[in-house]
Amino acid sequence: MKTVDNPFVISGYEGAHYFCDRGAETEQLRHEIANGNNVALIATRRMGKSGLIEHYFSQSEIKARYYTFFIDIYDTKSLRELVRKLSREILIRLKPFGMRAMERFWQTMRSIQSGMSFSPMGEPTFMVQIGDIKEPEATLEEIFRYLELADKPCIVAIDEFQQIGKFPEKNIEATLRTYVQRCHNAQFIFSGSQRHTMSTMFTSASRPFYQSVSLMHIGSIDMNTYDAFAKALFAEGNRTLADGVTESVYALSRGVTWYTQKLFNVLYGFTKEGETCEVEQVEDALDYILKTQSYVYEETISRLPEKQTMTLVALAKSGPTKSITSAAYVEKYSLQSPSTVQSAMKGLLEKDFVTLEKGIYSVYDIFMDYWIQRMY
Repeated sequence: MKTVDNPFVISGYEGAHYFCDRGAETEQLRHEIANGNNVALIATRRMGKSGLIEHYFSQSEIKARYYTFFIDIYDTKSLRELVRKLSREILIRLKPFGMRAMERFWQTMRSIQSGMSFSPMGEPTFMVQIGDIKEPEATLEEIFRYLELADKPCIVAIDEFQQIGKFPEKNIEATLRTYVQRCHNAQFIFSGSQRHTMSTMFTSASRPFYQSVSLMHIGSIDMNTYDAFAKALFAEGNRTLADGVTESVYALSRGVTWYTQKLFNVLYGFTKEGETCEVEQVEDALDYILKTQSYVYEETISRLPEKQTMTLVALAKSGPTKSITSAAYVEKYSLQSPSTVQSAMKGLLEKDFVTLEKGIYSVYDIFMDYWIQRMY
């Protein structure tokens, strides 16, 4: 078991020991993939989708049976960028399986072959730049040809899959759906955080991916389960976690996994060996986080147009709400007009400052939400 200085990991996946629960979700993924189904995994951002996928991929039976590939396309803006990321991920993930596995992929990728090579020691290099991919459609076809011909079945996970809807290429959903449907040697996990967009992609009869996947939603980890997990990690570090701390953390983090982990990461750092972490320290941990993030939040908000800033501040003060364009809401928070609020909110949604789920608007970054409430 790998050991880390602070067991409350907030970036990446450090192994099952530092991963809380998700047993039912992991089993559901195992069941769906084993039965030949592709999966659309939908959850609020920072709820733990990526960690769940990495945890599933780390299972011994999955590692033994499949090649697993995982890319996050949140920052991609075109099909060209997607195929570059996926090509690079495949080559890197094949490295532990030796030269034969890597060469099989290399020989298939004729359109970018000149950008991939191997050292005399068999180390792969991937020097393909965005501009080197002249025909992304052809490169995509080669990737799927490799997946179909690979010497082991493959699982491909694409995080923030809803981004493909913003690509400039036409009919990208239909193209991908066709390749996925024809690829019999690979299963796919399409995960995304924009619930409405993801649901529409897979449940609307007019969309190419309609009824092509099993839908999965993940929510907050049970508080009592997380409490036992947190107390065990504190005990391993010769520290004690007092009753009520987890409940207080959950209230602040709203049960969203990353914010829960971040607060506990700070609390663990505050607590010396032999000491007890008390409920009163939770607010201290939040204060510390907001203070360290203050400059970033100031700079970020200063770049917003004034109307978007006013709308964001109003939402932070009101809390999650549906009635952003009501006359009462506009008047209470001194906003210009319902149409102005609607326009500003559209911009905030596009920039991911705000989320919209089940008709309810809320500030995406929970810590930024608290910071705005204190500063405005």
